[in-house]
Amino acid sequence: MNKQPVWKTMLLVLALSLGLMFSVRLPALADECACTASMGADSKDSLRVPQNATCTLNGTQVKGDIRVETNATLYAFNIRVDGNIKLETNAALDAFNIHVNGNIRAEKASRINVFPGSFAGGDIQVKQSGAADIDGVKIGGDLSFLENTRPLKVANNMIGGNLQVFKNAGGASITGNTVNGSLECKENVFTPTGGGNTVNGSMKGQCGNLDGAPPPSKDDCCSFE
Repeated sequence: MNKQPVWKTMLLVLALSLGLMFSVRLPALADECACTASMGADSKDSLRVPQNATCTLNGTQVKGDIRVETNATLYAFNIRVDGNIKLETNAALDAFNIHVNGNIRAEKASRINVFPGSFAGGDIQVKQSGAADIDGVKIGGDLSFLENTRPLKVANNMIGGNLQVFKNAGGASITGNTVNGSLECKENVFTPTGGGNTVNGSMKGQCGNLDGAPPPSKDDCCSFE
């Protein structure tokens, strides 16, 4: 029996199979957009601001996370982020009226400013960074400042968890915040200043005297979207 036609047939079938396999379009990876200029009312899966770049977002929706890389700057206006915002070394954030379902985290960043009308469903954490101004923000979790070197301003926020100010060197002003958990300050080079804070939990350490009004009722305190 001549086996040559059988092997030819097998090779032909194998070639056709390989051709079909490589012709199938693989699912696209998540759309991580690099922003180096301006972006308006667009929708992205995730977004990063590359090293040394400056990005301005206005009305943009991000389904995943935003990553601000080393020495990069993000200006954010009226944006919605379903994930988190993360700032890397020497990165900067100036945010106005933003809605972030997850966390905002800055470690070794140059500055982080989040202004009135903004919302964070998780935590805001600023660690080993420069100046920070968190003003008029609704925060579902904790607001914490750890080992920062420049002045901190914390004013008029509604905080669902705790407010913690630990081991900072540039001074801190804490005024008019509503805290559903505890307010604790310790080991800061300068004793934090301020007052008029309403705290449902305890007030501890260097912030033990920064109240000035009775705690609100649970119905009025911290209802977050």
